[in-house]
Amino acid sequence: MDIKIFLTVFITVFIAEIGDKTQLATMLFAADEDVNKVTVFMAASIALILASAIGVLAGTLLSNHVNPKTLSYLAGTGFIIIGVITIYHA
Repeated sequence: MDIKIFLTVFITVFIAEIGDKTQLATMLFAADEDVNKVTVFMAASIALILASAIGVLAGTLLSNHVNPKTLSYLAGTGFIIIGVITIYHA
């Protein structure tokens, strides 16, 4: 395992997820007194693992057909567009 890549991905995803809608939804479920917290944790964890697996699979498939630099530009452009839309609706 490449520890540099591991730490880069871990830190990037961790920072991106803090305060994300996913975390807020998980907090709302966990706030319910009648809900088992372990169940909420396990369900949220498995959902994030599955979403990450889909991302890895999609990235792998795309990289076989599209230049990685082009993918980076597309992803960056997508994030900028989402940011502009978010600011516009704020």
